[in-house]
Amino acid sequence: MDPVPLLTEPGMTPARCFVSLAISLAVATFVAAPLTAAAAQTPASGEQVVRAMHDRYESRWYHTLTFTQKTTRRTPADTMVVETWYEAAAVPGRLRIDIAPRPGGRSIIFANDSIIIARGDSVLRRVAGRNPLLILGFDVYGQPAERTLDALREEGFAMQPIHEDVWRGRRVYVVGAASGDLHTKQFWVDAERMLFVRLIEPSHADSTKIDDTRFDNYQRLGGGWIAPLVESYSGGKLVQREEYRDITADPPLPSSLFTVN
Repeated sequence: MDPVPLLTEPGMTPARCFVSLAISLAVATFVAAPLTAAAAQTPASGEQVVRAMHDRYESRWYHTLTFTQKTTRRTPADTMVVETWYEAAAVPGRLRIDIAPRPGGRSIIFANDSIIIARGDSVLRRVAGRNPLLILGFDVYGQPAERTLDALREEGFAMQPIHEDVWRGRRVYVVGAASGDLHTKQFWVDAERMLFVRLIEPSHADSTKIDDTRFDNYQRLGGGWIAPLVESYSGGKLVQREEYRDITADPPLPSSLFTVN
């Protein structure tokens, strides 16, 4: 019986069969090696994901940003209203939202660990707090990874477990939840581009509901990226859609823009 029938051809000698088998094994080893290496590079923790996000765009991400936003939001009466928001950000940690009309409308300012709601020069409310979307979508690329990790932990994000999934046809890392768990607080990161794409957490307003925010349609901006479509759902119902236009990277912004006397 021929010892390697799947590799033989008419007139093939045993020696040639052995050489053919050796080549086949070498090719199989060569093909399998990159797959094994890729699997070995899968992050073992959320800490590794955050550091990889930072390292991918270190010294390249834009420092300031402005855009005009069409905001479609659901009211307490369960109707949808459309507003224009003017936004300016300084990475890391600062974001100003001016709600039309300007002047005269309200302003919301995220300044590091504070949230300020103002009208004109009058502060209506000031509370301690952060915006996790600002941390994961922008700050992570413009500050040391350890600072981002400290902020995420303080916001209640666990760095374990971690698993891979597919979102919008692309491979993602899911940090903070086991596979199939869509209830625990977690964030999703595009595995190739290392960009934040999704945040899931129990609703602060109603813990029986799940809030689900998505950053979509990423496009290049300066040395980084921007997601000009952001949608937020609560209990499976769309509660806010944000559509960006007139996007500008690295415009000059005075630091006074993020303060109110």
